[in-house]
Amino acid sequence: MKHLLWILAILASHTFLLSQEKYTISGKITEATSGEDIIGAKVKVLELDNFGAYSNEYGFYSLTLARGNYTFVYSASGLSTDTVQITLDQNTTINKEMDAEIQTEEMVEVSAVKKDENIRNAQMGVDVLDPQTLAKVPVIFGERDIIKTMQLTPGIKSGGDGNAGFYVRGGSADQNLILLDEAPVYNASHLLGFFSTFNSDAIKTATIYKGNQPAQFGGRLSSVLDVKMNEGNLKKFGVSGGIGLISSKLNVEGPIIKDKMSFLISARRTYADIFLKLSNNKDLKDASLYFYDLNAKLNYKLGEKDRLYLSGYFGRDKLGLSNFGITWGNATGTLRWNHIINSKLFSNTSFIVSNYIYDINIKSEDIKITIGSELQDYNIKQEFQYFVSNRHKLRFGLNAIHHGIVPGSVTGSSDAINAETVPSKLSLENSVFVLDEYALSDKININYGVRGTAFSLLGNGSNAYRFDNESNITDTNVYAKNKISRTYYNIEPRFSMSFSYKKNESVKVAYSRNVQNIHLISNSTSGSPTDIYIPSSDNIKPEIADQFALGWFKLSKNAKFEFSTEAYYKDLQNQIDYKDGANTQANDVLEGELRYGIGRAYGLEVYLKKTSGKLTGWLAYTISKTERKIDGINENKWYNARQDRTHDISLVGIYDFNEKHTLSATFVFYTGNAVTYPTGKYQISDETYYLYSSRNADRLPAYHRFDIAYTWVNKKTAKFESSWNFSIYNLYGHANPYIVTFEESKTVPGQTDAIQTTLFKIIPSISYNFKF
Repeated sequence: MKHLLWILAILASHTFLLSQEKYTISGKITEATSGEDIIGAKVKVLELDNFGAYSNEYGFYSLTLARGNYTFVYSASGLSTDTVQITLDQNTTINKEMDAEIQTEEMVEVSAVKKDENIRNAQMGVDVLDPQTLAKVPVIFGERDIIKTMQLTPGIKSGGDGNAGFYVRGGSADQNLILLDEAPVYNASHLLGFFSTFNSDAIKTATIYKGNQPAQFGGRLSSVLDVKMNEGNLKKFGVSGGIGLISSKLNVEGPIIKDKMSFLISARRTYADIFLKLSNNKDLKDASLYFYDLNAKLNYKLGEKDRLYLSGYFGRDKLGLSNFGITWGNATGTLRWNHIINSKLFSNTSFIVSNYIYDINIKSEDIKITIGSELQDYNIKQEFQYFVSNRHKLRFGLNAIHHGIVPGSVTGSSDAINAETVPSKLSLENSVFVLDEYALSDKININYGVRGTAFSLLGNGSNAYRFDNESNITDTNVYAKNKISRTYYNIEPRFSMSFSYKKNESVKVAYSRNVQNIHLISNSTSGSPTDIYIPSSDNIKPEIADQFALGWFKLSKNAKFEFSTEAYYKDLQNQIDYKDGANTQANDVLEGELRYGIGRAYGLEVYLKKTSGKLTGWLAYTISKTERKIDGINENKWYNARQDRTHDISLVGIYDFNEKHTLSATFVFYTGNAVTYPTGKYQISDETYYLYSSRNADRLPAYHRFDIAYTWVNKKTAKFESSWNFSIYNLYGHANPYIVTFEESKTVPGQTDAIQTTLFKIIPSISYNFKF
């Protein structure tokens, strides 16, 4: 009897162990017609009440389940679902190609599932820009633009007409990290902000994180814009493009080796300069006014577990009139290797190069002067994703960036011009990070992690200065080239949590600390390609932002409407501003011109979206306050940051009459930018000088405009599609202010006139787009 009990116990324990045996199903999900990786595809298990997982940014998914028979349903928005039934008794790999045939009922179901995931996801302050919506929103010159569309969402503010920057939750323009295939883009604009550097035909996805970014991102205080390029069609060749009034573009992609290797080339150029040559004015006839850019990518499948990507971007702007000209542009390159180590562990290794440069040319009959600046990054990043369980996913890795910055140089063609180059600023930015995404229960999800950074100043063999509060040099040191002179260490914790107290409602809370060591120094009221980047130094400490956020999210029962509201408070340390009358160009002692202090930003964002039906669109409203308190500025009192705006409203409506006809419109209103107006004046030798008091205590007039666009798909077959887009920017011709200047009246003695400059009133545009 005793032996029988032992046998039964052993059998019972063996049965228990068998019942606990777990296996993993994993693989990659791609689109059948192109071979492109699908981001965010859902793999759900019918037997477990639709429990499942989503594919990552490279199309990889992993699910671990107890031994048994399961039905897996693969789904993604805009694609038909696919079902696989298997007996899971060993680790299994299933790579799924999803067909592009659209089935309406499945699309609605997939869309509802995805929106429900947005409710439950712990991540806050994140928005994914839909390329299909992007194509319908009216923008200036009829050019689809990621950044312009992004500025129609809450918490993200346009810098205004003719301004290259954008502001996120009270941050300045340089506090946004803009990534193109993981490569930093330091000036993401063409033609002084009228176009962005991102050619929409080459873009696959764009995700914006408003300060509560996951731990794998770092280096900026306010936001991360993560843009990923298309990979190139592995199945067949395709050509698309567009012809507009001032610009045209062409996109070519296809297989080099079918199902194994593909390419993508996308090019764009404006040709306003061609029309200028028709002018009778010699200065205009010889003027330069254009930009061009090129996106390229290679995608190579090394095997079932390995894929290699090589992508690059190159763009240049050229503006020239008479004896003055300016050229600027970006160049990036990314070599990326994806490797599936096993069914639970995914690896991504990246080698990245990024360059930004500008030159100003001034010439006369016998003298030519060139003023320039350059920033060069070399970057290596290793990242792992470990799918611990279906409720628990780890992401960890390390990153090293070598920054080389030439803040300014002056050269001339005459002996009368003293050539001068501000010594290069060299630095090394190292970081490690770990992120844990964990579902505590069906209702509670958390996302927490930490990022550790070490920013080291490298010697360049020239003088390094220290300054007092009066900009006087107090100490001078010389550090050998590439010798570490100082290192700043920082720990950046990140945490967010969602509580789904109802099926379609949740509350979220988040905290994050971000650190920034590359700073933009600007002495203008609007973003300029000639603004100067400098690293942290003996005088400039790393900027730090602590952001707290609380939000409420709701999805309607029919999944047609989404509503969210988020409140945030941001505490800022080591903020930088220039002293009155600062000289920022080619200045070897530039850091003596700067002042430092603290800042704060807080606000409330409201977002209502309608995402299905003939009429779609959204309403975005932000009320906010952004202030700085800098030693030696404004009598050491709080003052408005130049990006401070009280109200910001965007209304977007898109009406699809049918597959061929779409009408869309936007309305934008926001409080005028904070500026400093003169409060008095005095004269010396018949010259008038103005007196200024509180910094940024005044406002430009409020900005508002109404845009409208109509899209007509005049031909659509299996092999060819073409469409026309007609749009009007600023339909009612409101004279929005670009800048206000002051000058003495020419008609009334002693009177000072305020002169408002407006860039645009009504701008109609037409473009023709095609694809085959």
